[in-house]
Amino acid sequence: MRICLVYDCLYPHTVGGGERWYRALALRLAADGHEVTYLTLRQWPRGTEPGVPQVRVIAVGPRLALYTGAGRRRIGPPLVFGLGVLAHLARRGRDYDVVHTSSFPYFGLLAAAAVRRRGAYRIVVDWFELWSQAYWREYLGRLGGAIGWLVQRRCAGIAQHANCFSRLQAARLRALGVNGEVDVLEGMVDLEADPSVEPYVSEPEPVVVSAGRHIPEKRVPALVPAIAAARAQARELRGELFGDGPERPRVLALVSELGLTEWVTVPGFVAPERIDDALRHALCLVSASRREGYGLVVVEAASRGTPSVVVAGPDNAATELIAEGVNGFVAASASAQDLAAAILRVRAAGPALRASTASWYEANARRLSLASSLERIAAAYGRAA
Repeated sequence: MRICLVYDCLYPHTVGGGERWYRALALRLAADGHEVTYLTLRQWPRGTEPGVPQVRVIAVGPRLALYTGAGRRRIGPPLVFGLGVLAHLARRGRDYDVVHTSSFPYFGLLAAAAVRRRGAYRIVVDWFELWSQAYWREYLGRLGGAIGWLVQRRCAGIAQHANCFSRLQAARLRALGVNGEVDVLEGMVDLEADPSVEPYVSEPEPVVVSAGRHIPEKRVPALVPAIAAARAQARELRGELFGDGPERPRVLALVSELGLTEWVTVPGFVAPERIDDALRHALCLVSASRREGYGLVVVEAASRGTPSVVVAGPDNAATELIAEGVNGFVAASASAQDLAAAILRVRAAGPALRASTASWYEANARRLSLASSLERIAAAYGRAA
């Protein structure tokens, strides 16, 4: 089939769960013999290749700063991207059987719907997250939040085949009145093809690991006092907080204020191999995030036999990936006391928890595999065509 993937970012030029999903999807679809085009904003130097073998990558807009200094999405880049998608599909839309796009940022989806003609491509949409009206107001203010909510609802009304990556988001999308069938996909990254996956480490290092953007909703600063509180009972504990973003200066300041300079490192963005090694040998992965559409890093940690600690919350779908006491724990809140208590529960559980985490992943690997999601997507493409 002729498939057009639409997303404004491209891994590894930008790093995130969505980027990794679309790159993995593009590579596997191309390997399966499909003709794959990937529309995005330019994030690689001119004169060089974007680096996605067997996939035609087209930049429909220039390199732009996607985030404000506060870590929120800028409005300009999505508009530019939407216009670029609109122009491309107006000219070349009949070259595709399926346009497969992320719901967010919404203007790419709106553009694909605006120029779709009868008998032309069908639309498949990945809904990583749906925001509540309250969260929209919190994020953009009363007026901006109201507009954001209406745009999200308009996108749900477009005729589509919808994919969600958690039961939470699927329920929200159905409640919003989506115009089409909804599939729940639970596998995002091709871990089966990862040659680095080895038997888990039964005796980990006493290190708590975090990996992700340092933006407000990830609440990375909350991890520093949590590690300090856990160290009050386990002096050997250390922390490695990977990632970067507008909250990083605050994280560094807390490390200094709490006297943890020798015990907590904040390396920034590093090579994937270094994070893989850290996850493999960590006592646990810990995430204080309040908003997750899936929780990819929880699956990655479990594939290494490493349990996870996540935080309960109405917008955090990562809790769906935790079997309490089997592959980790759900902290009641992001307070230092609650996070520390969960970390210490992992420590107290010892090798038995690592063994059960590895067993949990083995039992769920097929369900959580990219191959499983691709089977569902291929069936959706067939129905759409």
